Parts: sequence; structure tokens; C-alpha cells
Amino acid sequence: MISPEQQQQPNHVVATIENLPPEGSGGGSSGRSSISAPSASSVRQRIRKVFNRELLLSIALGQVLSLLICGISLTSKYLSDDFHANTPVFQSFLNYILLFLVYTTTLAVRQGEENLLAILKRRWWKYMILGIIDIEANYLVVKAYQYTTFTSVQLLDCFVIPVVILLSWFFLLVRYKAVHFIGIVVCILGMGCMAGADVLVGRQQGAGENKLIGDLLVLGGATLYGISNVCEEYIVRNLSRVEFLGMIGLFGSFFSGIQLAIMEHKELLKVPWDWQIGLLYVGFSACMFGLYSFMPVVIKKTSATAVNLSLLTADLYSLFCGFFLFYYKFSGLYLLSFFTILVGLVLYSSTSTYVAQDPRVYKQFRNPSGPVVDLPASGQLEPSVTYTSLGQETEEEPHVRVA
Repeated sequence: MISPEQQQQPNHVVATIENLPPEGSGGGSSGRSSISAPSASSVRQRIRKVFNRELLLSIALGQVLSLLICGISLTSKYLSDDFHANTPVFQSFLNYILLFLVYTTTLAVRQGEENLLAILKRRWWKYMILGIIDIEANYLVVKAYQYTTFTSVQLLDCFVIPVVILLSWFFLLVRYKAVHFIGIVVCILGMGCMAGADVLVGRQQGAGENKLIGDLLVLGGATLYGISNVCEEYIVRNLSRVEFLGMIGLFGSFFSGIQLAIMEHKELLKVPWDWQIGLLYVGFSACMFGLYSFMPVVIKKTSATAVNLSLLTADLYSLFCGFFLFYYKFSGLYLLSFFTILVGLVLYSSTSTYVAQDPRVYKQFRNPSGPVVDLPASGQLEPSVTYTSLGQETEEEPHVRVA
């Protein structure tokens, strides 16, 4: 039972800070009154410095992921266009094998509850479903290029952002503010600007012969990507990064191997193997492995939504490389698109999201074997919140208790 006195009790950390005496004084009430104004100002200055560093770091980490995706796109384009090696399942299979060799074997040699067998006993079917979702998300988006245009894939792939927002809201209990939605809209406008530039310069790659099927494939892949990203955020925050990557490597290599044997074995036999093709496959696998290994780190530091917004610049990096490698036509709208997306990222990262938790659910989670806690019928409990992203809170934000 939560008493009214407990509800009204101030945060003990805040109370402790407020009662700290100034340096060199013996404490007392006079010391507290003399320090209150200067200490608040110094704390705000420190927060601004940390915020600026963290904001730049979060954006920089997202751009590292975008550069890895750029490497994946370039190697895939060389394999497809120059060597006619259309093997998306085999390319994903190589990545899952690397994840298996590094992370699944790491789980296998661990002791106790973090051992591979102990994890499989508790959650094997959940990771099996997640592995299948991850495989098919990659396959559907790559397959869509055979039916629709490059521009359509770029635009419809943004569907992953509302999927991640909705899933984060309902399942991770993430709560957003107006500035977050403004930042998201600005980022999507930047993508629209890039798609418009593609139309103006005539760079609408793709067959486009059965556009509806291609568009549906992109939407399906984006939905599966969103589910995978939100599950990844939950796992890396509550369990561990190595567990997530180890289980994805185990089930991903198993099911993608089956899909490879059924759907792509003939294409694999047609590949004209030489050292150049081998080097491209190695480059693709290295970028893909780096993306999978590094993304959980960035998601844990920011969020799945912030990561997907950062990845919008990946297509632009591929375009900038294409100007020199594939002689794409240049348009000033590409630069405008790039900076528009960056402005949206800054807006989104400029303030924190938070996780709202129902006190009843939280108490039962912390003490699942204990008795059910009776809450008072009258008086509304204030939900506890935990800030999860890298922003600075302004003085207008409501005071909340951290669970």
C-alpha cells in the first residue's frame, strides 16, 4: 500500500543536492541559501556541455551506420551490374555465418544463465521468430528492386519510421514530444527532396514493370525491419548485445541456409568466380557484419527511431560515391536533401524521449513472485518515467520521479 506521505515525498537525490553546503563552509541553513543560485547555474552549464557532446556523438554514430550501408550498397551494385551475381540470400547467409562464428560461439563458452543452452531453453522460439523476420526483411527489400523503381524503394522504405514509432509507443512505452515529430517530418521531407532530385535527373533505376508488387514488397520489408529494430532495442537494453547477435547468427544462418538451398542454388552456380568477385563478397560481408555488430551499440545509446532516421542519409552517401564511380548526374537538391535530414536529426535529438511505466505493472515486474499490490481506489498515482535519449531537459519540463 502506498501512503500519501510516500507520494508527497520529494526525490531524495534532489533533496540531498539542495542540502549540500558550499565549499569551505560548515553547512547549515545559511550555507544552503548561499549556494542555491550559483549551483543551479553551474549545473545547467555542465548539462549544456554534456548535451552538446552527446548530441554530436549520437549523430556521428548514426552516420557511421549510414556509411556501412553505403558500402553494402556499392558492393551489391558491382556484383549485380558488373558481374551479374544476383545472390541476395547468399550474401545475407555469409553475414549470419560470421555472426554465428563470433557471437554464438561466445555464448556457447559462457557459464551460468548466459550460456547458449540456458538461453535456448528459456527463449528459443522467440529468437527463432526474430531470426526469420530479419531474414525476410532483407530479402523483401532487395527483391523489390526487380519490380519497382529505385525512387519508390527509397520513399516507401521510410515506412519503417512510423512502424518503429508505433511499436515503441505501445510495447516499449516510449513517449515522444512535439519536437520529435517535427524532426521526423523534416527528415522525411529531406528524403522526398532526394526522390524529387532523382526524377529531375532521370535516375529512376529499376524495371518498374510490376510496380504494385514491388511497392508491396518494400512496405512488407519495412514493416519487418521495424519489428526487428524494436525487438533489438528491447533485447540490448534489458538482456545483452551478445545474446541478441548470437541468437540472430544461430537462427539466421540456419533458416537462410535453407532458403539459399531452395531458392538460389542455381543462381550461385552461375556466378563467374574470380578474385574480384571474391573480394566484393568479402567487402559486402565485412560491411554487413560491422553494421549488425555496431547497430545494437548505437540503438542502446540512442533508440531504434533515432537510428532509422540517421540511416536516411545512407542513400545520399551512395549517391555521392556514384557521382565518381558510376557517373551519376549531380543536382543541388541532393545537397539540400542531405542537410535537411541532418537538421531533422538535430531537432529529434535535441530533447529526450521518455519511457512511461504504470506503477502497478512496474511493481509486479520487479516482484513477480510476490503478492499483488493493492493500490488506493482514490487518488491518481503519477506514472514514473525514465528518460532514454540524449537530450537536455528544459526548466519547463514537469518534475517526475525516476523508477
